[in-house]
Amino acid sequence: TPTPEQLVGAALLAAGRPVTRREVAELLGLPEEAAARTLDAFATRLRDSGLGFEVEAVAGGHRLVVPPALSAHLAPLLAPPPLPALSAAALEVLAIIAYRQPVTRAEIEAMRGASAGTVVTLQERELVKVVGRSDAVGQPLLYGTTERFLMDFGLTGLDELPPLEGAEFAGLLRG
Repeated sequence: TPTPEQLVGAALLAAGRPVTRREVAELLGLPEEAAARTLDAFATRLRDSGLGFEVEAVAGGHRLVVPPALSAHLAPLLAPPPLPALSAAALEVLAIIAYRQPVTRAEIEAMRGASAGTVVTLQERELVKVVGRSDAVGQPLLYGTTERFLMDFGLTGLDELPPLEGAEFAGLLRG
C-alpha cells in the first residue's frame, strides 16, 4: 500500500498541471487541512533530499518543477525552443488585461491609445482567453488571463500582481 506522501508525489508528477489541495484531499481521503500538511511534508522532504526537483505553489495548486539553479544545466535537453519574447505592445496589453479583467478590446485600445492587435498573439500563447461578453452594445468579447499566465509568471493568483503605483506603470493605463 502506498504512503500518503508517495501518492502526493505520484499525483504531482502524473497530473502534468498544478494539483489543488482539494484534489490532494480527495485523493488521500483526508480533510483538506490534513492533506495540506501531507503536501507540505512531501515538499519539505523533497527539497531537503537534493534530488533536483521541488514542489512549487502556482496557479492555485502545486506542481513539480526543476529548481532555477539547475535549469541552465538542462538547456540542451529542453524542447521545443522557447518562443520569442513578447513585444512591448504585447506586454502592455497583457498587463491591462491582468489588472483590469474582464476587459473588452475597445477598452484595452482606449487605455493604450493604440491598437490591441496583440490580443491574438496572447491568445495563441494561451496567456489570455475570452471569458464572456459585455452587456455593451454589440456584446463585445471580454478578455481575462489564464492559468497558463499564472504558471508562466510564477503566480499563485492575481492577488500577487505588483501594485500599480510604480512609475513603470505611469503611462500604461490612460483609462
